[in-house]
Amino acid sequence: MLLHIIARGKIGRSPEGELTSRYLKRISWPTKVTELPDRGGQLPESAANAITVVLDERGKALSSMEFAKKLAGWRDTGRREVRFLIGAADGHDEASKREADLLLSFGPATWPHMLARAMLAEQLFRATSILANHPYHREG
Repeated sequence: MLLHIIARGKIGRSPEGELTSRYLKRISWPTKVTELPDRGGQLPESAANAITVVLDERGKALSSMEFAKKLAGWRDTGRREVRFLIGAADGHDEASKREADLLLSFGPATWPHMLARAMLAEQLFRATSILANHPYHREG
């Protein structure tokens, strides 16, 4: 199953970009990152039966174990792609949030969208490590 991060803004050679790359390289599942301009631009076409997860501060906060279970459930039901949408500074429009399969939050704090990309990459690495029974994750 493809883990596809679709993010607004160019992360470039920033510390957040380096951190994001570091985690994405460690994920054994296929990954892809698509960058869109802060405003406008078309979302890439999704695979048939794709899941769309929108990162939003008012979304559901999941523990790492819960997040891993969600990924496993989607994988095990034959989903070909999970699309993670990260908005620009102003977030997402209401239509995108309504159409999402899951609104995901990293807690009630407001995070810079470039840092949210690195946090998502880390959580994807952690979740796939949990599912592979890798000792990276320490429950408790």
